[in-house]
Amino acid sequence: MNKKLLPGFDWLLSFAMLGLCAIGLVIIYSAGFDPQTGQSSSMIKQAVSMGIGFGAFLACVFIRPSFWRSCAWTFYIVGCLLLLFVLLKGTVAGGARRWLVLGPLRMQPAEFTKIALILLYARLFSSESSPANVGGNGKTGFTFKTLLFPAFLLGIPTILIMKEPDLGTALVHILIAGSMLFLAGIQRGTLVRLILAGGLLAFPSWHMLKDYQKNRVLNFISPEADPLGTGYHAIQSKIAVGSGAVTGKGFMQGTQTQLRFLPEQTTDFIFSVLAEEWGFFGSLVILALYAVLILRSISVASKCPDTFSMYVAYGVASMMFWHVFVNIGMVIGVVPVVGVTLKLLSYGGSSVIAAMAGIGLVAGFSVRRSVFSS
Repeated sequence: MNKKLLPGFDWLLSFAMLGLCAIGLVIIYSAGFDPQTGQSSSMIKQAVSMGIGFGAFLACVFIRPSFWRSCAWTFYIVGCLLLLFVLLKGTVAGGARRWLVLGPLRMQPAEFTKIALILLYARLFSSESSPANVGGNGKTGFTFKTLLFPAFLLGIPTILIMKEPDLGTALVHILIAGSMLFLAGIQRGTLVRLILAGGLLAFPSWHMLKDYQKNRVLNFISPEADPLGTGYHAIQSKIAVGSGAVTGKGFMQGTQTQLRFLPEQTTDFIFSVLAEEWGFFGSLVILALYAVLILRSISVASKCPDTFSMYVAYGVASMMFWHVFVNIGMVIGVVPVVGVTLKLLSYGGSSVIAAMAGIGLVAGFSVRRSVFSS
């Protein structure tokens, strides 16, 4: 089996993932270094999570796509139940209830519901009765009526996540779903109505936000209006990114990072640490690795022999893209601060395990394209 597997294994995808993980550990070590203990506990915990994530990656490579298709509903229902359990019994940290603590284990279910949503949407869109596969004469694609059920399925986890509250993660769920719907196809008239509906929902959605979330959006254009409050994150992040210049200040030499001016520097603002210490050139290396990961996933999607695998691979690619786009846009001040991590680089066990499992799905589809029968 191993001899058959090696020629079809997607080494490029795997090396890009492992490269990002390795760089992430180095950056987390610097960002989480404690001078009093002389070590970085964040880096140690992240290394353990990456080990678990790599096991999940390998498992997903070997499991057949038929299994994921048959269990899509189960994963989705379990994910939603876990989100509900978080609201009832979850652990509160930083003013938000997002985590479940099960003995020594600490997990954030919202990270895994992204994968569950991708699997369920892939199953729905690849079915023979799906509007993505039925139609003709320019009428192929989803209508406003046929979109109601997918929208309902998206709404359940999204609302539960916003209740935690976690605006950034809820936003990523919506962006992933929108990307997969775009691939499936939406009729032009339906798209216009969706835009109008989005405008009408903007007002009630605004009132669902917490006060600090509203202030972050309002201070997006001018963070200097509240430099010690809601504008603090954006200002300190841009200082860190700009001070790195072309080549950076050097490993563990970033003043914004080491003097702890930079908030959430192991999670949401990990890219600011990278830019300060490694500069523009180091940032380009990271962006290049993400580009390889995303473009390779799209390439695998385009060559999958079945539509279910195609949608899943494309969904994983969109998940990685939106995390990169929103996070880096956030830290350089081109999008509001919404609390989205940088997959594979930011500290967070659930995030890295879910990301590596998703990439394992794509690598498994790539292997089966040339070795196995899906």
